[in-house]
Amino acid sequence: MQVRRFGVSLEEDLLKALDNIVVNNQFPNRSQAIRHLIKSTVVADNVDQNKMVAGAIVIVYDHHKREINSKLVNVQHDFHDLILSTQHVHLEHDLCLETIAVKGNSRDLVSLADRIIGTKGIHHGKLVMTDLG
Repeated sequence: MQVRRFGVSLEEDLLKALDNIVVNNQFPNRSQAIRHLIKSTVVADNVDQNKMVAGAIVIVYDHHKREINSKLVNVQHDFHDLILSTQHVHLEHDLCLETIAVKGNSRDLVSLADRIIGTKGIHHGKLVMTDLG
């Protein structure tokens, strides 16, 4: 991929904000921070436009909660066409972390994540999406 250079003019407060982003995210330079901000905007636009995206749903739950495993499996089977793989990790005796790799239109992924995260017994859950470009 070819890299092109260009100049950017910013007000002092925006430049300070950009420099804070560089420091807080440990970017090597301002260019990397700008790339990150642009990419984040592109991903957000693709999600807003219901485009094809990929991502992961990460959940933490107590596997001893009544029927939680069967409920999670049933939801995943209902959305089998969106799920690429799952990984199940035991954090503690009762606590599990599951990562579900997904791909599909953003609204479908949000629906799937809402169903999974909304399942009784889920302690915490989050959907992260990215574009395919």
